[in-house]
Amino acid sequence: MQVKESLRGLSPYQPGKSIEEVKREYGLPEIIKLASNENPYGSSPAAKAAIAAELDRLAVYPDGYARTLREKVAKHLGVKETQLLFGNGSDEVVQIFCRAFLEPGANTVMAAPTFPQYRHNAIIERAEVREVPLVDGRHDLEAMLAAIDENTRIVWICNPNNPTGTYVNDTELRAFLDRVPPHVLVVVDEAYYEYATAPDYPQTVPLLNEYEQLVVMRTFSKAYGLAALRVGYGVASETLIRAVEPAREPFNTSTIAQAAAAAALDDQAFIRACVERNRAELERYYRFCEENGLKYYPSQTNFLFIDFGLDGDEVFRYLLERGVIVRSGQALGLPTGVRVTVGTKEQNDRMLELVSQLLREKQLA
Repeated sequence: MQVKESLRGLSPYQPGKSIEEVKREYGLPEIIKLASNENPYGSSPAAKAAIAAELDRLAVYPDGYARTLREKVAKHLGVKETQLLFGNGSDEVVQIFCRAFLEPGANTVMAAPTFPQYRHNAIIERAEVREVPLVDGRHDLEAMLAAIDENTRIVWICNPNNPTGTYVNDTELRAFLDRVPPHVLVVVDEAYYEYATAPDYPQTVPLLNEYEQLVVMRTFSKAYGLAALRVGYGVASETLIRAVEPAREPFNTSTIAQAAAAAALDDQAFIRACVERNRAELERYYRFCEENGLKYYPSQTNFLFIDFGLDGDEVFRYLLERGVIVRSGQALGLPTGVRVTVGTKEQNDRMLELVSQLLREKQLA
């Protein structure tokens, strides 16, 4: 038996180490996980109550149309219900668009490094992947435009970008969209949208009225704190959503996930509080890096990439052995640093204490 050729040599996604795995491996009673950009403040109490209210309906298939959630998201964004496509996390939304648009002979353009699922799914569909290196951690939009040709089907813009946390501003995005050929789909992945506070960060949903080829993706996994439930969505024109819907699996979001996401969306006070705390702690990291001569990318997310000028795996292991899990830059295409989720004040206290210790031992401070 043989799997399809595009799968040969393609590695599955490697998630970071879990808390229980690290406890067992190192015999540590307490672990701080700052590796996966989860919300350290959890999720809204309203979401938890909504989950409890659905527990007597587990034997019934979910609403395949996700009507309640669809209505709430549409109202929240100011779009029509028929402009929404829901997925089992934004990963599945990526997969749906790749399945719908990519095939042998087609190509797709993206930054490097960026969210790896764009590349992963394109390879499975046997499309050519055109990766354009970041410049100072940011998308090189001019070079991305130059990479587009008549066979380009999708251009991906991760905004803010994972793993650097940098962003494409409103002026840059509009100028880019004005020059992209009409046959090319432009997907703007805004997984960290709620955390972005820059005044020139683009408001993309209104742009859907101007650019037929635009898709905006968002998720409930980050600021909303529902990563375990897997709910993401895409927003685009009615015509485009109708065309790609056949590529979506039926019942792809669960009843519990839909209920929790709908309740979480109503609790914007929780989101505002999380964003405010995140920004304050992010500023602490900035000050620490500047005081210790560490390079970093200013971030519009709930994570920070810090360049230690050392092997990222070495920094990762040092912190791991002392009970803090981060993400090595070696796995992200940025080999001399680590990506750190901005945790609670107490978690960040411990993280910065260990980094100070590492810098002293390496005589870098």
